[in-house]
Amino acid sequence: MPYDLATTSATTAKRINVSADTLAANLIKRNVKSFRESASFATLTEKAATNNVIHPSYYEQYEVKRGLRNSNGTGVLVGLTQIADVHGYLMNEERKVPTTGKLYYRGIDMTDLMRRCQEEGRHGFEEVAYLILFGELPDMTALEGFQELLDTSRSLPRDFTENMILKAPSKDIMNKLQRSVLAFYSYDENPDDIGVANVLKQSIELIARFPTVISYGYQAKAHYFDGKSLYIHAPVSGIGTAENILHMIRKDNQYTKNEAEILDLCLVIHAEHGGGNNSAFANRVVSSSGTDTYSAISTAVGSLKGPKHGGANKQVKSMVDDIKQNCHNWHKREALKDYLVKILKKEAYNGEGLIYGMGHAVYTITDPRAELLREKAHELAREKNAEEMFNLYFHIETITKEILCEMKGPDFTICANVDLYSGFVYELLGIPEELYTPLFATARIAGWCAHRIEQIISDNKIMRPAYKSVSPISDYVTLNQR
Repeated sequence: MPYDLATTSATTAKRINVSADTLAANLIKRNVKSFRESASFATLTEKAATNNVIHPSYYEQYEVKRGLRNSNGTGVLVGLTQIADVHGYLMNEERKVPTTGKLYYRGIDMTDLMRRCQEEGRHGFEEVAYLILFGELPDMTALEGFQELLDTSRSLPRDFTENMILKAPSKDIMNKLQRSVLAFYSYDENPDDIGVANVLKQSIELIARFPTVISYGYQAKAHYFDGKSLYIHAPVSGIGTAENILHMIRKDNQYTKNEAEILDLCLVIHAEHGGGNNSAFANRVVSSSGTDTYSAISTAVGSLKGPKHGGANKQVKSMVDDIKQNCHNWHKREALKDYLVKILKKEAYNGEGLIYGMGHAVYTITDPRAELLREKAHELAREKNAEEMFNLYFHIETITKEILCEMKGPDFTICANVDLYSGFVYELLGIPEELYTPLFATARIAGWCAHRIEQIISDNKIMRPAYKSVSPISDYVTLNQR
């Protein structure tokens, strides 16, 4: 017999001293669970799966470039940017010619920029964020001014930590980050103004706040879901982004100079990667509609959350854990090679046939980010007495190249991508796995904001690509005749 949920909840609540809202929510949860387990829901699931299949031949018939990729693997050209250039191959009469990978931020080689910062003994993320946003390297005065702007914006709005993070914790920090970005709209006196000055103000605040949000989001998750003590440390002025993250996620606030330098390197190499990556493109698509900054950036966060994008380093760690558990004598080269072959043949790990951390859509011979991270991972592994684990990652890289050349021919090229070593570096730094992808977002927010500003200024035409309908025309059938 049908019942009135609100009335039933209120009546029962009086007897057991539970709020009507809480009881109603529990009743809804039970009803939803019951519905999901019913035969009717199974039928609906089958219909949804069956009636949304598009035959693969249609994509060839209509020359649809799936994934916005050309037949030779290159990306479909959909826009222009001055922010970054990802260089991984040359084109010779429509044929890709592998070449050493390069990543340029505003025309400056990212590797050179990072090495110069390290040689001078300073962190590079704030300088890179300035370069990406404003299109030029800052002098000392400009850099100090920018760092001060970030410091004044690192704290969250009044009551935000309690109401948005502690009262609504999430098991997934990326989910909490996305919800927090949207919530910032309510704390902004002028959220819908898309003039350059206002968007720049919002951008600087987001770049400054991301470290605080992910740190507090992690602490809330660790406390409410894992039963650990809750530590909420205020951000500190004058120490920069990398050190603030380590300061806020650790209960004792302690970290070494080398740990901060390596985390800063991770932030620099993840700060930007051109307009064609999934999250930057999603941000530009949404920005082209004229919507607010928070809507556009939250879309980018949602994109990065996906395991095919920012979540890939967690896939690497999961694969490595599987190798250690199921590949006996994994430290022996031949045993590891045999197991990697099984993974590629879909006979081991998750059955996907992929060696995670290997291969990239653009880079062919080398990924410059992976080159820098490999070097630092080895340095850190020696410091942490973890060289055996480093050797496992390194052998995964070299043996996978060997196996694929044997399978596909000697001219086949593949390189380690940034995800092969980034999770390992985070693990050596003692950073929880839940923060791997949020750290990626904390770096990439600089690039997302730059792409949004460039989109608003240079290309204000709304993006509207075409989809070919392959659904047959049919007549409407009245309800009693179906």
